[in-house]
Amino acid sequence: EVQLVESGGGLVQPGGSLRLSCAAFGFWFSKYDMSWVRQAPGKEIEWVSTISSDGGSTSYTDSVKGRFTISRDNAKNTLYLQLNSLKTEDTAMYYCIRRIGNYRGQGTQVTVSS
Repeated sequence: EVQLVESGGGLVQPGGSLRLSCAAFGFWFSKYDMSWVRQAPGKEIEWVSTISSDGGSTSYTDSVKGRFTISRDNAKNTLYLQLNSLKTEDTAMYYCIRRIGNYRGQGTQVTVSS
């Protein structure tokens, strides 16, 4: 059974940082591209970032470029998202997803507020 378990969210002040993690279970993690998406209250789900299966290629939505960094450790079956210089508009539930098969975790809440 495919499982994705996110962690690392929390309340942080503007300008602060967080590191999100996503532990993957039940599939060959290193064979799949992985992504982060987010959903703010009352808004549609927004794609944030994608990393290739070997970690060699990454892409970001424009609003997070230069502030967020996606990475992965295939030996640990874990996906990461480093969030720096956080803004109030980054407040959302963050999910890791595997597009193939349409799998998504339960999410981790990031709240940016002073």
